Amino acid sequence: MQHTRTWSDVYGSARALFEGRAGGHAWLIAAPPELAGELAAAIAGVDGKGRAALVVHEGLTPLLAAVQEERPRGVIVVAPVALAGGPAVRVPDAMVEDAGALPYREGGEFPAWTGEDTSAGAQGECPAASAVAGLSVPVTVTTPADVAATLTAWMDRTPHGR
Repeated sequence: MQHTRTWSDVYGSARALFEGRAGGHAWLIAAPPELAGELAAAIAGVDGKGRAALVVHEGLTPLLAAVQEERPRGVIVVAPVALAGGPAVRVPDAMVEDAGALPYREGGEFPAWTGEDTSAGAQGECPAASAVAGLSVPVTVTTPADVAATLTAWMDRTPHGR
């Protein structure tokens, strides 16, 4: 996929767009800053149709906004360990004012989730995956090293995906 655009959103999150061949689906890859270092290169190495947006976010509000804006077929959440699912979570209410942009309120109850790729094995708490599941969007949780393989496999399982 070819990197075509980079920008910052209203929350101060870094965003990037990668475009593949015509057709296909929209995908979203979401990562915290500490895990995002090699993701652009990994996404650029994927051979597929459609587009993939990357959001490097702190907190859940920027992630939820990106999901609503991008309207992806699925979301890959990048975490230290791959997970197949997780319990409901409660994120304490807080005002975020130091993200470098628009201050916003964050927090809430988010549902239990089951990942699109249940072969990941482990179950564990992942607020980002729970938040995405709360929007009724398919989600999977993988490590930075496995982002390209996860995206490729998901495209391969999806009709007209790759």
